[in-house]
Amino acid sequence: MSKNYGPERLVVGAHYGARDWLVQRVSAALIALFTLVLLVQLLAPGPLGYDRWAGIFSAQWMKVLTFVVIVSLAWHAWIGIRDIWMDYVKPAAVRLTLQVLSIVWLVGCAGWAVQVLWRL
Repeated sequence: MSKNYGPERLVVGAHYGARDWLVQRVSAALIALFTLVLLVQLLAPGPLGYDRWAGIFSAQWMKVLTFVVIVSLAWHAWIGIRDIWMDYVKPAAVRLTLQVLSIVWLVGCAGWAVQVLWRL
């Protein structure tokens, strides 16, 4: 009989968490950095209107940072959603369907955000 704990535990399967844990922390740090950069620009003196918003996102470095944050946010959300489906949805067919629908939704949201960012 195999032990289910300790150093002799047989580890097989997918996702043991180290990479996903690191991605969650790095993406959260990027999202926090983006939030701070955006707040600094929004709290600067002057009227807040369309021209100011357009000015904030017209700089190339801000477009690149926003794109990186969009990708990070989608990946961050995917890890969380996937873990919820894996933990709480036991029938494999239902879980796979929910995972595919989640991926389609996240890719669609990221694509829409990029379209808005670069006015495609």
